[in-house]
Amino acid sequence: MSQSESEFFRVRLEKVKKLRDMGIDPYPARFHRTHTSAEAISEFENSAEAPEEIKVSLAGRVIARRGMGKATFLDISDGDGTIQILLRQNQMGEEYEILEQLDIGDWIGVNGTMFRTRTDQISAQASKLHIICKALRPLPEKWHGLTDTETRYRQRYLDLIASETAMKSAKSRSKLVSSIRRFMDDMGFIEVETPMLVPIAAGGMATPFSTHHKSLNRDLYLRIATELHLKRLIVGGFEKVYEIGRVFRNEGIDQQHNPEFTTMESYEAFADYNDVMAMVENMVSHCAKEITGSAKVKFGDEELDFTPPWPRINLHQKILTTSGIDFFECETVNSLGAAMKDIGIDIDQQVSWGGLLDKLISEKVEPSLREPCFLVDYPLAMSPLAKKSSKDPRIVERFEGFVHGMEICNAFSELNDPIDQRQRFEEQERLHQEFQGEDMDRLDEDFLIAIEHGMPPTGGLGIGIDRLAMILTDNVSIREVILFPQLRN
Repeated sequence: MSQSESEFFRVRLEKVKKLRDMGIDPYPARFHRTHTSAEAISEFENSAEAPEEIKVSLAGRVIARRGMGKATFLDISDGDGTIQILLRQNQMGEEYEILEQLDIGDWIGVNGTMFRTRTDQISAQASKLHIICKALRPLPEKWHGLTDTETRYRQRYLDLIASETAMKSAKSRSKLVSSIRRFMDDMGFIEVETPMLVPIAAGGMATPFSTHHKSLNRDLYLRIATELHLKRLIVGGFEKVYEIGRVFRNEGIDQQHNPEFTTMESYEAFADYNDVMAMVENMVSHCAKEITGSAKVKFGDEELDFTPPWPRINLHQKILTTSGIDFFECETVNSLGAAMKDIGIDIDQQVSWGGLLDKLISEKVEPSLREPCFLVDYPLAMSPLAKKSSKDPRIVERFEGFVHGMEICNAFSELNDPIDQRQRFEEQERLHQEFQGEDMDRLDEDFLIAIEHGMPPTGGLGIGIDRLAMILTDNVSIREVILFPQLRN
C-alpha cells in the first residue's frame, strides 16, 4: 500500500469509528430495498399518482457527490443503472450530519419519494439515509475511465465498477450461456455433468494439468475435454446429451487462449457432421439475435452475418488455393515440411505430419476466413476420433467453424468402429513417444471397452463459449469475456 493509499485508509477508518460513536453500524446485516434504480424511474414515468405518493427504498454505491448549500446531490449505482438522490438539511435534520462521514465508493440506502428536478431529471428525495457499507479503500482516481489493463484484469471488481462496457460484456456472456442452454433443451438434449478429475486426459490434443489424490494414492489430470465421458452416455442409451463446463489445457496465454475455458459439447445419436453443421449455424444465429437483436453482428470495423446457411469450404481445396500445397501429395513429414519451407513458413516447432498441417492451416487458411463458415473434411492423421469419409478413406467427416479468422467449434461424425478406434489410439500413443514435443491424443482403455458394447452413429460437437462471447460482444481478447482470466506473475 502506497503512502497516499495508507492515508486514505487511515482517514476512512476514523470515519468508521465516528459512525460507531454516533450509534450507527457501518456494516449492517441487511437493508430492505423496494425498487432498483430502473424500477423506481419506470414507476415514476408510468404512474398516474402524484409524485410525492411514490415512496421508494433505494440502495447503491455512491459514485458522485455535489453540494449546493444546505442540500446535497448523490448519484448511486446499482445493478440496473444509476439514480440521483437529493438530501436536504431542513428535511433530514440531524441525520444530515452523516454525510460528513460519507465518501465516494460507500454503499448507502435511502428512503424517500420520487420527483423531477428543474432540469427534468427524475430523482429521489431522501427522508432517511443509511450507510450500509463503509468502503475503506477509495475507487481508482478517475475511476470512470480506468484504463490500466493489468489492474482491470487483476481487480475485475474495479473494472466492473468503472466500465459499463465491462459490465455489459459480463452480462452478455451469462446471457449467451443461458441462450445456448435453452436452445439445446428445446432441441431435446439432456444436460449432464462429467468428471473434471480423470485418470487419462484424452479426447483432445493438449497438455493436461496434473494433480495427486492422496486417499487413492494416484495421479489424476484435469480434463482437457468432456468428449469421451459424454460418448459413454450415448453407449448407455442417452440419444441427445450435452455439457456446459470448464476444461483445462496447460498451454500458452494470448488473446485467444486461457488455460481454463468453457465449452459446450454435445452428442446426438443417429446424426452426422452435416446435421451438426446445421445445428451450429442455427444455434449461433439464435444466440446472436438474443444478445444483439440481430443475426448481423458488428465486430470491429466488420459486420458478420450469422444467418444460415454458412459456406462449407473444403479444406483440401482451400489449402491448395491459398498455399499451392497439395497435402495428398506430401504424405511424409519431410515432403510436407519442405513444401512449407518453400513458401516461407517456419516449421521449427512442428515435428509430426499433423502438427505441420495444423501450422499450415493456421498460417495460410484461417486468416482468410472472415465471415462465419465451416472448413470441412480433414485428413485422417489430424482426427483420431472422427469417422472416415465413405468417399475418400484419407479424410474424415470433420468440420471446424470459423469466424473472423478464429476457430469457434470443432465437430465430427464420431468414430464408432471400436477396432478402428483402438488402432488410431495406438497410433497416437506411438506418435506420442516419437514426437514428445507435440500434443497427441491418448489411449483410454475404459472408453474403448465402452464403445465395444456398441455406440450408434453419432454427431459430436465442441464449441468454445469464450470465443463466441468475444465475437458477440465485440471484444478482441478472451480476457475481456472471462471474469477472472489467468495472468502472468
